[in-house]
Amino acid sequence: MALAGSVGSMARAQEGPALPGVSPIDYTEWHLDNGLRVIALPDTTISTVTTSLWYEVGSKHDPEARAGLSHLLEHIGSRKTRNMPYNMIHRLTADAGGARNASSWVDRTNYWEQVPAEYLEIMLWSHAERMARLVIDAEVLEAERGVVKEEIRQRVLGPPYGRLQRIILPENGFDLLPHRRAGIGRLEDIDKVTLADVRSFHEAYYGPGTATLIVAGNFELATLRTLVDRHFAAIAPRANPAPTAIPAYEPELKEGRVFHARAPNVLVPAVGVLWKAPPATHRDAPALRVLIAILGQGENNRLASSLLRTGLAVEAKASAPLFREGGYIAIYALTRPEQLAMTADGLSKTTERLREAEVSDAELSEAKAEIMAQALQRRETARRRAFEIGEGIAVSGDPAFADRMLAQISKVSAHDVRRVAREYMDPRRRIAFTYSMGPDDPALFRNPVPMPDFGALPGPKLALREVKPEASREMIPASQGVSRNTMPQMLEAQLSNGIQIIAANTSKVPLVTLSLVFPGGSKTDVKGREGVADLAAALAANGIFDMDAAAIAARFEELGASFEGSADADGTTFTLMVPKANLAEAADLAARIVKGALYPSDELSRERARRKQRLLVRNRDPSQLAEDAALRAIFGDAPYGSDAIGTLESLDAINRNDLLLHRQRFFHPARLQIVVSGGIDVAETVPVLEATFGDWRVVLGRGAITQDAAGEPRGSRTIVIDLDGADQASVLAALPAPSRKGADFDALQLANAALGGGSRGRLFEEVRSKRSLSYGAYSRIEARRDGSVLMARAQTRNNTAGEVARIMLESIKELGEKGLDKESLDRRRAYLEGTYARVMERSSGFNAVVGGLLLHGLPASDAALLPEKLAAETPVSVSNAAREYLNADKATLVVVGDADVFLNEVQALRGDVEVIPADALDLSSPSLRKLQELPAPVSP
Repeated sequence: MALAGSVGSMARAQEGPALPGVSPIDYTEWHLDNGLRVIALPDTTISTVTTSLWYEVGSKHDPEARAGLSHLLEHIGSRKTRNMPYNMIHRLTADAGGARNASSWVDRTNYWEQVPAEYLEIMLWSHAERMARLVIDAEVLEAERGVVKEEIRQRVLGPPYGRLQRIILPENGFDLLPHRRAGIGRLEDIDKVTLADVRSFHEAYYGPGTATLIVAGNFELATLRTLVDRHFAAIAPRANPAPTAIPAYEPELKEGRVFHARAPNVLVPAVGVLWKAPPATHRDAPALRVLIAILGQGENNRLASSLLRTGLAVEAKASAPLFREGGYIAIYALTRPEQLAMTADGLSKTTERLREAEVSDAELSEAKAEIMAQALQRRETARRRAFEIGEGIAVSGDPAFADRMLAQISKVSAHDVRRVAREYMDPRRRIAFTYSMGPDDPALFRNPVPMPDFGALPGPKLALREVKPEASREMIPASQGVSRNTMPQMLEAQLSNGIQIIAANTSKVPLVTLSLVFPGGSKTDVKGREGVADLAAALAANGIFDMDAAAIAARFEELGASFEGSADADGTTFTLMVPKANLAEAADLAARIVKGALYPSDELSRERARRKQRLLVRNRDPSQLAEDAALRAIFGDAPYGSDAIGTLESLDAINRNDLLLHRQRFFHPARLQIVVSGGIDVAETVPVLEATFGDWRVVLGRGAITQDAAGEPRGSRTIVIDLDGADQASVLAALPAPSRKGADFDALQLANAALGGGSRGRLFEEVRSKRSLSYGAYSRIEARRDGSVLMARAQTRNNTAGEVARIMLESIKELGEKGLDKESLDRRRAYLEGTYARVMERSSGFNAVVGGLLLHGLPASDAALLPEKLAAETPVSVSNAAREYLNADKATLVVVGDADVFLNEVQALRGDVEVIPADALDLSSPSLRKLQELPAPVSP
């Protein structure tokens, strides 16, 4: 096949690193005669391959009164073709141990899969099918219309800040560009979409001339060329092409304005400002990236200094989404209602200081180091490198855009930062806003500039397609060979003081993840002081004897490092991510923190206030409430029953001495285990850790850790939490499960994968694929050392909560009674092995797996044994585990939402139901009720 143009195959020129430690992405690019661009990133050191197809079409192309059409078509584009019946793509990927997804955004739509390398041709065939032979019919339109509407409800209308981020900011950040509309869609527009609309959109924009195929992973370049020609060369250009260029431009805002938006569930209001910004390719874009980093990125930024550390806000965000035709700058803070005016004044003063004076050399250096470190993270795996290229093409058309942007960022000066602040953050041309609790009223935030008419597309030309009868379908290509998941080689060593080290080289990218793992966690919190373990972890980096919180944050950011601590039920983990060149310095600071955190009282007070505000938001989130209630119902008064974040009451009770005592008793060298991975030389890493941790010896005793945090088994319950006025309901079924060390654990993992693992799990198929009742329905095992819990969950409309609960319990019952046959078991085994391999590709994923094993009392070497353990399970062992643990009658069912809508159905399903009004809920009590007379269960 001849290649378009005269350049033939073009290898990426080596232009040198864009920033120290960030190498350009190597790729090979060519074009087919029909316009398809192909980009190849071979990496034969891994066992998988990622195929991704990027179309230059996004929400900016949605026709008039059809906001969300591109998003709806993204869903439809993964469903049926002439040779693939409904959802066959799920089977082709998940059953091979792969993963897939699709997404749409303002400038682009992408479809991707990551599979074992031998399935490369099958994935290419499936992409060609979806490009050239997509079936768009009434069945798939109605099914995906329902799913998209559920996605809008769950991602936009349900969360407290969903409307702000997805609707209100773009509505006011743009005037004339189609980017002004909500790309995810509006319910009323999605309802208007006809079959002709979808067919016309596909014919207008989907074809080889608007697409880039990016393949990354284990393949030979010559083989890829042959396969691409075989499956894509004959695809015809678009049948009814429409231009992808957007002719509109965004005018300068002549004068500022103010609006006050409202939405339900906004318990912590926001105050902010908006400005217009240039396109992603504009000469000022690099300086704007640095400006936003200085303003709101990391822990040591201008907003943190002026708003968070002063107590004016509990959270502050700065962003500048830049697209191909334009963008905007958004800065906002969450604060208490009585502080809105003061916080708004603080925001104004913060941005004005950036206009008045140049930033310091230290701030500039920190911002660039953070941007460099983020770039390293985006390039850690083959799939992420493919996405880095794809996103760059979307906003610029240039595969090397990300590398060029980094090179330009490295040249940004303090003068440049001040110049763009003066140019784009003019107080006379800003849009100020508040966002608070109240009924949703679009008139309150509507842009005064009339919405342009974005036109319509001509009707479809091509005849309706149908899925062929099975006997006449094209044969799916065969897989080629057998690849093996490559597990990194681990080195286990000890420092001179006995601290155990587990180290592994997981990447060629010079990025290191260091995890400090201490057993204990929230199960060590005493009654009435729940939250101590997590606070002790989260606040550790807020002060040591010679550095305060700002100085520590500044030092980490100078090194391009991030450092954070958190506690779960079984332990505390501190995680350091840092470029390899700065590991020694960053590790030294991390060691000083865990050895000597001081927990200044003012930092504790601020964090307490932030957490209490977060709890107010969590307590209006149906999904979070359902999980918290289920854990308390399953574990009762046992240590596992409490939430690591604590309660409003326990947070008030915690003092500085509690945190100091926790550090002394539980951050102990005799218990510490260190996991380090990434682009490291394992042999060189141990001496670095010896220098930073090898001298740590403590004579004080260690705190006691309970050996039975799960407590005694409890009976099943049916709990309805009445969240009056909730837009959505959350349905959760929880079942006790064996400890991570239990003999049945691996067998139950396989049974759980059949129940709710990904898009091939029974819950997903029954709730989403067949009935469009939710955007997703899944199950997972919350693994713990002393006793785990299996949770199946879905979020849905209030009027379908009863139906979802019925489906969930029936699915659990059926799997528990029938178990798995060999074919089903093999598919779910492949799914788990593939998921595991993808997690282990990343240094953070490797550390999470190994750290989890250590906290659950298992050896680090088990990280390499999961495939063998799964292979040892048989249909009999898995079916026995399902029979033992998947008993619907023993499930605790929790439904959170507007109870008036679904209570009768839940009562009919389960009989006795405990109905708890949200204002009477007490998550610290096994009864889940505040102290008062407990009513009898409600019977039907």
